[in-house]
Amino acid sequence: MGNIRFRALEISIQRKPKPVEFPEGKISDYFGKLTFNQAAMKQYLPEKLFSQVTSAIEKGEKIDHKTADQVAAGMKAWALANGATSYTHWFFPLTGLTAEKHDSFLDPAEGGKAIETFSGRQLSQQEPDASSFPSGGMRSTFEARGYTAWDPTSPAFIIDKTLCIPTLFVSYTGEALDYKTPLLKSLNVIDKTAVEVCNYFGNNVTKVNATLGWEQEYFLIDSALYLARPDLVLTGRTLFGNASAKDQQLEDHYLGAIPQRVIAFMQDLEIEAHRLGIPVKTRHNEVAPNQYECAPVFEEANLSVDHNQLIMNYCPTT
Repeated sequence: MGNIRFRALEISIQRKPKPVEFPEGKISDYFGKLTFNQAAMKQYLPEKLFSQVTSAIEKGEKIDHKTADQVAAGMKAWALANGATSYTHWFFPLTGLTAEKHDSFLDPAEGGKAIETFSGRQLSQQEPDASSFPSGGMRSTFEARGYTAWDPTSPAFIIDKTLCIPTLFVSYTGEALDYKTPLLKSLNVIDKTAVEVCNYFGNNVTKVNATLGWEQEYFLIDSALYLARPDLVLTGRTLFGNASAKDQQLEDHYLGAIPQRVIAFMQDLEIEAHRLGIPVKTRHNEVAPNQYECAPVFEEANLSVDHNQLIMNYCPTT
């Protein structure tokens, strides 16, 4: 079961859904449009560099500073071409939410002019203050610095004209201050162990990827009804009201026909998800009234977790 989230639906006078603005063409025409994926890298990076970077990602090898500078130049060109004005390192601190610190591409130039710059150093690392995160209280403030480090295995993406770069978040002593770092370490152990087991049986295996298929369940509530419930507004969950059904009194809702207003929300959600390269495929009613679900195709585990966070934090409501 995925994490349950509440979303508020706007109410129109006629209580009908707003018309959904569909992009032109098929889903495949705009899928991943806002993602610096392999197709975008192939277009914006020299052929030799593209091969070098993809090989490093597939084999888990290091990317040196010179290569990072070239990737940053291509990533900046792609981001500017898609309307981005800023960049940020996007990470998962121990708050259970995502975090980010935005910087503009802007750099002052002579004559009162300005240029857009983005280097490999800016791509690879940022230094957000870690003292206010849950782990900061365990150390003196001057020792609570945190560093974000680029995760090249998860493609950068654009949200609200900001280039978001998936990153790790660690202390200056190398301790994990996030959820991605332990995940990547675990996936690395699984990869090495699985390769050893496969080769033990005579298979010529060099890498094993773990996959994950999450599902996300959520409730849709009219905005007026939502705003009338301080418990939902303040905590995102029910704290008072009637007790929920304990048996199967409401089983007729499950997998029933999806209401028209809900379909409009789901279509908006799927359009934004597909633009971000999230392969959302399934949608249906869940068991409780006003409870619904979306689910994507299985993906590599690290990328799948990033996409789940994107769905929960960024995909808009209607």
